[in-house]
Amino acid sequence: MTVAQYGVPTSSLERDARQTNAAHTGEVKPGDIAIGVIIARTAETFDFLVYAIASVIVFPKLLFPYADLLTGVLYSLAIFSLAFVARPLGTALFTALDRKAGRGMKLTAALLLLGISTVAIAFLPGYQEIGTASASLLALFRVGQGLALGGASDGLSSLLSVDAPQNRRGWYAMIPQLGAPLGVLVASALFAFLIAHVSAADFLAWGWRYPFFVAFAINVVALFARLRIVVSPEYTRLFATLELQPSPILETLRSVGGSIAIGAFLRLASFALFHTVTVFPLAWVFLFRPEAVGRFVVIQAIGSAIAIATIVASGWLADRVGRRALLVGAALAIAVFSGLAPRLLGGDDTGVIVFMLSGFALLGLTFGQASGVVATSIPVHYRYTGSALTSDLAWLLGAGFAPWVALALSSRFGLAFAGIYLLIGAFCTLIALLLNRQLARDE
Repeated sequence: MTVAQYGVPTSSLERDARQTNAAHTGEVKPGDIAIGVIIARTAETFDFLVYAIASVIVFPKLLFPYADLLTGVLYSLAIFSLAFVARPLGTALFTALDRKAGRGMKLTAALLLLGISTVAIAFLPGYQEIGTASASLLALFRVGQGLALGGASDGLSSLLSVDAPQNRRGWYAMIPQLGAPLGVLVASALFAFLIAHVSAADFLAWGWRYPFFVAFAINVVALFARLRIVVSPEYTRLFATLELQPSPILETLRSVGGSIAIGAFLRLASFALFHTVTVFPLAWVFLFRPEAVGRFVVIQAIGSAIAIATIVASGWLADRVGRRALLVGAALAIAVFSGLAPRLLGGDDTGVIVFMLSGFALLGLTFGQASGVVATSIPVHYRYTGSALTSDLAWLLGAGFAPWVALALSSRFGLAFAGIYLLIGAFCTLIALLLNRQLARDE
């Protein structure tokens, strides 16, 4: 390990990435940064949705055959939530590694852990082979995924906003968000193909395992794409200005804890909606309309394509009406959607299709801008770590338990209760928008 310019630690992996940059004129252009960010977000979301789909249609039967199907799905969704609990701890652990060994080493270790945890799931034995230890192993691998995702923060999104003109901030904010629906699209399409072309018995025995191998391969590509940007001169200069330097966790919480909390609550509606249109409806369809699971996954892929379009539209709209106004409007729309969603999801196929496609369209509008309004309220010295903690807290509160809570309430009291969690998220977002004075000043 040596020390590069501006005191940024470097490793052999980073030197290899620098040599690649040198072979391409030595300059990383804004378009390269955007592609690197999108690839990174696509990989993370692909991992997330591959696990989410398996947690609904595979793990209840594979790991909990002794329980009724509803109980098995609830058990599986409880394990699903562990990653969001572990994520803040991963941020703390990998921030310490970042400060000691550098961003390249941190990213390599985090994505290696993510890849190992993900591919290990592909080899997971079922209850019939090792009993309840199978569920314990899955929980361990899921915690590993959560720790890794907490450590995968790279600050690349900040590079996109450097020197962004005042009237283009919404456009630059939406670019990193494109990776999420892309990841959903690829994962949904892959599972739809397997469900359509593999028998139910073979799918449960081995077919579901293939997407986890694909996830590992995607992470390898994402790692090098990210390293190439991390070693760029633009990134190094931003590191030198402290904007991309990690700060101690406890010091960050003491100094900007209020801004972190407001930023997390500002994203609640968006993140809760994310799981409301992906994980929860899949669980509901699997339990009560199992013959429609294949069609649902196809609709999910189509919906993610719509979300890509509305994310792009969010950038255009935010630069014209203001990010604050757009997020307020989106939060109000989510509140309305929370009341209509149960009626749509509980109806026929047409209702389910309307629920999915309208939900994804709304998701794109709010998700496209939810993350871009947080960093400006945090002082430069704490911005990198503070932004990571904000994201961790938002995912934990807004999305981590959303599928489990929604399914537990709706299965016992009816689908009308599934919208309550989403309605609370919309209300919290509106309150956070009122408290976020920095966003009001930026408009």
